[in-house]
Amino acid sequence: MVLRIDSTAEGQTRILRLSGRLGAERLEQLKAQIEANGPNVALDLEDVTLIDQDSVSFLATCEANGVQLRQCSHYIRSWITRERGRQEAS
Repeated sequence: MVLRIDSTAEGQTRILRLSGRLGAERLEQLKAQIEANGPNVALDLEDVTLIDQDSVSFLATCEANGVQLRQCSHYIRSWITRERGRQEAS
């Protein structure tokens, strides 16, 4: 399965719902979607089935820059938390 991105609005926030595999090869596409939807963006990660290290680093940076991460599974949240700790230590 490839990455699917669906966009919906919730008040002033644009929700990008991600489904499938989030890998490094899709990060430019996701970055473009985030930039195109303005400053109030949230990523709904409920249906992400597989993720790689580059994507975790990207999500950690997004969150640090104000992008909301919603419905993030426990294993992805734990990985992002560890990555943010590493980024802050650098």
